[in-house]
Amino acid sequence: QVQLVESGGGLVQPGGSLTLSCAASGSIARINAMNWYRQAPGKQRELVATSSRGGRPNYVDSVKGRFTISRDDSKNTVSLQMTGLKPEDTAVYYCYAALWVVGGTGFVDYWGQGTQVTVSS
Repeated sequence: QVQLVESGGGLVQPGGSLTLSCAASGSIARINAMNWYRQAPGKQRELVATSSRGGRPNYVDSVKGRFTISRDDSKNTVSLQMTGLKPEDTAVYYCYAALWVVGGTGFVDYWGQGTQVTVSS
């Protein structure tokens, strides 16, 4: 059994900072990718940042220079450091991971439950 649990969301003022964290629990043999997505009201879910194994992180244009993704495979965690937050960053943020579970036969997609980030004065 594998779970992804996000934390760190909340209400912040424009220009503020917030760090989101995601912890994967379970018997994980290998991590391929751990990414962050977000979904604003009335909009499609979009990929915000990627952290693939052996690759460079990638970001959607709207957050480049403001967000930083990092992961610690020894702890099965990924974080998203957000600075210079804007109202348009308001969304539910979701953690995603492609994981090979111990005893499994391949990589499987896992999603967290989401954490709300609201940027408002």
